[in-house]
Amino acid sequence: MPHNAAVSIGTSSAGRALARGRAAYAKHAWRDAYESFAQADDTQRLDPDDLLLLATSAYMLGREDEYVRALERAHYGYLDSGDVPRAARCTWWIGLSFLLRGEEAPATGWFARGERLLAGEGGDCAERGYLLLASMLESFAAGDFEAARAQASEAVAIGERFGDRDLVALGVMDLGHALLELGRAREGLRLLDESMVAVTSGELSPIVAGILYCSTITVCQSVHDLRRAREWTEALTLWCERQPEMVAHSSVCLVHRAEVMQLQGGWAAALEEAERVTDRGALNERAFGQALRVQGDLHRLRGDFRAAERAYRAAGRQGVQPQPGLALLRLAQDNVDAALAGIRRVVGESTTPLKRVRLLPAYVEIALAAGELEEAERARRDLAAISETSESDVLAAMSAYAAGAVALARGEAAGALAELRRALQVWDDLGAPYEAARARTLVGLACAGLGDEDGAALELEAARAAFEELGARPDVARTDSLRRSSSVADAQGLSPRELEVLRLVASGETNKAIAAALVLSERTVDRHVSNIYTKLRVSSRAAATAYAYEHGLI
Repeated sequence: MPHNAAVSIGTSSAGRALARGRAAYAKHAWRDAYESFAQADDTQRLDPDDLLLLATSAYMLGREDEYVRALERAHYGYLDSGDVPRAARCTWWIGLSFLLRGEEAPATGWFARGERLLAGEGGDCAERGYLLLASMLESFAAGDFEAARAQASEAVAIGERFGDRDLVALGVMDLGHALLELGRAREGLRLLDESMVAVTSGELSPIVAGILYCSTITVCQSVHDLRRAREWTEALTLWCERQPEMVAHSSVCLVHRAEVMQLQGGWAAALEEAERVTDRGALNERAFGQALRVQGDLHRLRGDFRAAERAYRAAGRQGVQPQPGLALLRLAQDNVDAALAGIRRVVGESTTPLKRVRLLPAYVEIALAAGELEEAERARRDLAAISETSESDVLAAMSAYAAGAVALARGEAAGALAELRRALQVWDDLGAPYEAARARTLVGLACAGLGDEDGAALELEAARAAFEELGARPDVARTDSLRRSSSVADAQGLSPRELEVLRLVASGETNKAIAAALVLSERTVDRHVSNIYTKLRVSSRAAATAYAYEHGLI
């Protein structure tokens, strides 16, 4: 066959494959698009614009290495054609891909290349806005949220000037996040909603749409705006279902769905969704780690402590913080010292309000269990201060619950009851049965502290029924222990563990013997005994023993 004829046939074949790829891309048929572009590329070198379509198709199928390789080829193709701005835009996407994978050095290198190219080019262009977002990410990492706000705002202005909808939407989302970090909750949340309108209207490119879905839901969860997180998770689910071949964001979607299901009490379904992510393998390492953390939380709540331990440790290996779940696991295992040490460390390392706020409710709970009332009060005040700058009713409920728990530990039942009723109302309104049952348990103890034993019994029975339905075995056991106490009112707010310690003290056991019997450290028993003295307003073992006999606690 003559050479020219062979070239003609090859070119014709490549042209047909290219046409199929473009048509499939327009329909978001990612597998067909990828295979058609790859076929065309095998026969005839793709131009930079088509390489970007190949790159996007690879990204949506979860083929991150091929995504980066195609972007690199497009970058050099634009350079060869003299289109420096488009070449610089490629450096932003390549750098972002490395950054999201935790590879900071190559990310920085690609961002620096883009900035150098634009510096030599002169003139204004949309690409300057994209590379400004790279600087903004550095400001976020450094905790300089005012600088991040200014950079995001400038990126939005550049995007609007050049009519670049992707850049505007990314900048608006980042601007909203920066405002939230600065305590300007109402403004920040409105901007997040604005960026999501661009997503749901279908005006953005596929990769940007996916990034905005996942980032916005994550930010909403970080500020405990669970209503928004739930609404955008439902929208993300529909978006994923319209693209059944998509891999890139489907794992993240499953994680968010699992978190929503967990809040709503569908623990079995939530665990199934989280396990679907890990069954797929680590296509998205961050989603993989988050799914493991969700699994750890669910196993802990259901009383499978060994499975929870494995999940939390695996999440940590993926670079996902397993706290506060791991500290709460230690508390459930009666290892109060380890629980307190773990939560203290991670709160101390959390320098921003949005990072601390997800840890503080657990810190209050663990500090109270350890008998560290002043430490619990400091954590409660920190949580209250963050809640006051937020629009989140969930944070308000968490703050009220913490205030009620601390007041109850101090023997201030009336003040505790008002706070706990407030928390219970929010959790009921949100349809969060586990959190509502926890609040109801403390309401019962507050009623008991006020002498209303009938009210206490009703609240504890309702809480136990909710825990039973959820499969929260540790909470069922704890509630049963409270209900078995012969006089919850006379227990003066003693925890089940403190009642156990008091009974052993009354039987004449030393702290060392109690520690051995309950498999606790002697230091933990010392704290429990001190806490018992405070709550019962006694100052000796003899007085505590007398109290226990007088009030029928033996």
